[in-house]
Amino acid sequence: MPAETRTPALRTRLLVAVLGPLLAAAVLIGVVGATLIADVVRRTNDRVLGGALGAIAETVQVERGEVTLDLPSAAFGMLENTERDNVYYRVAVGADLLTGYADLPAPDPATLSIDVPRYRFARYRGQQIRIAEVRRSLPRIEKPVIVQIAETLDNRGALTRRLMLALLIGECVLVGAAALLLRPALGWSLRPLARLRGAVEARDERARPDFSPLDTGPLPSELRPLAGAFDRLLAQLDTATVGVRRFTADASHQMRTPLSVLKVQVALARRGSDAERREALDEIADAVMRLERLVTQLLALARAEEAGVSAPLEAVDLREVAAAVITRQINRAIEAGIDLTLDGEGSVGPIVPGHRTLIFEILSNLVDNGIRYNHRGGTVSITLDATPSATCVIIADDGPGIPPEHRELVFERFVRLGAGDSPEGSGLGLAIVRSAAARLNATVAFAATDHGTTVVLRFPSSI
Repeated sequence: MPAETRTPALRTRLLVAVLGPLLAAAVLIGVVGATLIADVVRRTNDRVLGGALGAIAETVQVERGEVTLDLPSAAFGMLENTERDNVYYRVAVGADLLTGYADLPAPDPATLSIDVPRYRFARYRGQQIRIAEVRRSLPRIEKPVIVQIAETLDNRGALTRRLMLALLIGECVLVGAAALLLRPALGWSLRPLARLRGAVEARDERARPDFSPLDTGPLPSELRPLAGAFDRLLAQLDTATVGVRRFTADASHQMRTPLSVLKVQVALARRGSDAERREALDEIADAVMRLERLVTQLLALARAEEAGVSAPLEAVDLREVAAAVITRQINRAIEAGIDLTLDGEGSVGPIVPGHRTLIFEILSNLVDNGIRYNHRGGTVSITLDATPSATCVIIADDGPGIPPEHRELVFERFVRLGAGDSPEGSGLGLAIVRSAAARLNATVAFAATDHGTTVVLRFPSSI
């Protein structure tokens, strides 16, 4: 199975993309929440433990030079809880125990500040305990009085677990609700994409191809470039299809006459005399030549008008291309009694960005027209002219010329001027020239002359 068929659906990808960061955020919140819960539980219980410590420390008095203590029951009542934590206490004067648990871990008096409670964890009787302790200084008593009270951590642990469980349940409910609500939310968000897909699929149900822009209604900003690109693709397909249809129609229309001539002449050759056969063969040869020229020009026009991305432009030597065109056309020019010349200085001509094949096609058609529609003894010249702003190729002949009012018309397909005795042609030469020039970002136009025809092919600049 191809790899692309196993690609997860867009809805699934979006769901994972949303839930992934959400789960990461939930884990981060859990870690931060656990830290805050532990700190809050510690501070809250330390406050209660400190209250009990203060209640005991306030009862420490000096009577008749002796330290006395009256343990208040309220101090121990403050530490009662559902987990029944063990409570320990110790009151000592210096190293002498006054009351309480003698083995309760004692602090170094030098590390305690007077009347400032201190809290610490310790290990006692196999259990972890939290100790609150304070140092008191009594009048006429040289030794420091150390008051300690401690409790086990069962209640703290239970409270921490309950808060952590509540936090965990809250996060699971939040992530679960988000996962349940995200699917319909994603379905709603992807509805414009489904509408776009429906508009594309609807084209399959139509009898003939429809290359008009998609009717999708309003689209989100993320989908508008996609719809625009698809519409541009449809426009390119429409242009290509129209070109194919036009080429087919033109070919069928223009080839009908030569083929009809061929059929008639073949029939005559089959049942005629030797002289009639020779005449018919001459007509067949002439029809074949016209048909060959027509097909060649139709294909050239199709190449000149083809849509899509053109090949990268290359540096083209106009003198070299013009010389190649003259070499190709010189025999026809000699047969027609036409003087064919190339004007321009230097052995290397102007260099322009373009496609050599298209430039050769342009010059070939212009020179061919100059020879075809000229009179015996006439001339056809190619002149190269380069300036800083533009490079021009000028093709001039001294034939009958084209009236100014018809000079734009002759660039249309299958348009031919002149009487019925004018030379044979298909009317495609100048259409090929203009289409090919457009692909080269060049322009082609007639120059104003008193006699003959002068065509100027202008390139924006030379290299």
